[in-house]
Amino acid sequence: MKSLPFIDLVIVIAYLAGMVAVGVYFSRKNTSADQFTKASGSIPGWAIGISIYATFLSSNTFLGVPGKAYGSNWNSFVFSLSMPFAAWVATKFFIPFYRNSGAVSAYTHLEHRFGAWARTYAVVCFLLTQLARMGSIFFGIALSLQALTGFPMSTIMIVVGICIVLYTVMGGMEAVIWTEVVQGVIKTAGALIILYLVVDGVDGGFSKILEVGKADSKFTLGTFTPDFTQSSFWVVLLYGFFMNLNNFGMDQNYVQRYHTTSSIKEAAGSVWLCVYLYLPVSLIFFLLGTCLYAYYQGNPEMLQVIKMQVATERLPVGTREAITNLAATLTPADYGDKVMPHFMVTKVPVGLLGLIIAAIMSAAMSTISSGMNASATVFSVDIYQKYIKSDLTPKESMRILYVATTGFGLLGMITGIAMIGVKSVLDVWWMLSGIFAGGMLGLFLLGIISKSTKNAEALTATLIGIVVIIWMTFSSQLPDDYSYLRNPLHQNMIMVVGTLTIFLVGVLLTSLKRRAPEKQKVMLDNE
Repeated sequence: MKSLPFIDLVIVIAYLAGMVAVGVYFSRKNTSADQFTKASGSIPGWAIGISIYATFLSSNTFLGVPGKAYGSNWNSFVFSLSMPFAAWVATKFFIPFYRNSGAVSAYTHLEHRFGAWARTYAVVCFLLTQLARMGSIFFGIALSLQALTGFPMSTIMIVVGICIVLYTVMGGMEAVIWTEVVQGVIKTAGALIILYLVVDGVDGGFSKILEVGKADSKFTLGTFTPDFTQSSFWVVLLYGFFMNLNNFGMDQNYVQRYHTTSSIKEAAGSVWLCVYLYLPVSLIFFLLGTCLYAYYQGNPEMLQVIKMQVATERLPVGTREAITNLAATLTPADYGDKVMPHFMVTKVPVGLLGLIIAAIMSAAMSTISSGMNASATVFSVDIYQKYIKSDLTPKESMRILYVATTGFGLLGMITGIAMIGVKSVLDVWWMLSGIFAGGMLGLFLLGIISKSTKNAEALTATLIGIVVIIWMTFSSQLPDDYSYLRNPLHQNMIMVVGTLTIFLVGVLLTSLKRRAPEKQKVMLDNE
């Protein structure tokens, strides 16, 4: 923990001021809800693609992925490998559907298919997912900046959050997209700079990193055995496919962007551009985690500092001896999220440090700002106009969007503060998103694919799916006497099983309902 050098502080302040200035610039155009939420369909596809890429490349990626690779291996990279499969489905079926429907909300269709309850359920799941996402990202950025500035994590979240709220509220979707284009470039450059500095700091260079990584199995993608009780290759691949399908196919953050382009082709191209950018860059972050592992293995005295810091956090009133003993028992998974901030504090030169902090901040701000805008849009269209007042004037619509954007920004900050003390940012985000998104995706797939499914079958399937998701999530808390009732599968399978349960149960109930009249007719004919 130390004070940020003056030059780096100026760079960070200039970056924050620049983001707010973008919001001020685009605020002149925000005279209607259509402009605020869809930028009036005037954004080129390449800019949308970079903005989607920037949303994927959050601070969870910037800090959580190297921490995960440091603490274990490249198993989580399989999530990235699943993206092309999900992108193909989304560009083939979902994007044409949304563009042809014309509805800015991704969830209006569910009401047309199954009734108001389906739309409300999906909206609640989406908003909870967004709060989990924004909270984990606020937490991730505060974790790194605390090590650099010494300020409390809650204070950092509030300051950064205020800047995000300002440019998002003033500039709307157009400001969000163009700031994300800039942020995508900054955060990619930041990752490459850190990677160069780490490799340069390892005695023996890249060949030594390969040697250490191979010796400690850091490059493995997980076991290829069809084992669904641990984080195997297949578990992460399935989770990644369903989660990325949720992102590309029905997450308001992305669906809203599809309406900002001029055509279906432009929207589809933006998704593929995101995939082409994210796959190699996410690999860089996993490589960065392995490089950091090799670096600290060669600098045990620095590694001991990190261990003592984590042990002190866990035993804030413990004796020196107790803290030292605890530090000796810590594994790389216990302090993986700490290594990147520590390296930045101790080894990144003045001037470059400010640029890298700006990259980390941009990684957080891009995802949070798009989440705020999307959440505000959903609140305005699917909640306020649906249940409170449908005939809003342009001025009233803008007021609701401004208030909702600010409100969700504040709720994201509160969620982030509540996460202080978690072990792994990436694990928390994956768990929460899997819980909230599983039911939503299953219901949506049922509505798109099974054309003959009606309200009753969909509602029954959703209720059964929710029960399954709740059981899989919380059954691990059951006492030992009821251990046979615990979920035996890995937590990432919650998303997969929850989605498939709702979809397959819905299809089965539809099939049974369709066969009942046919069976009755056959019986009457026989009589």
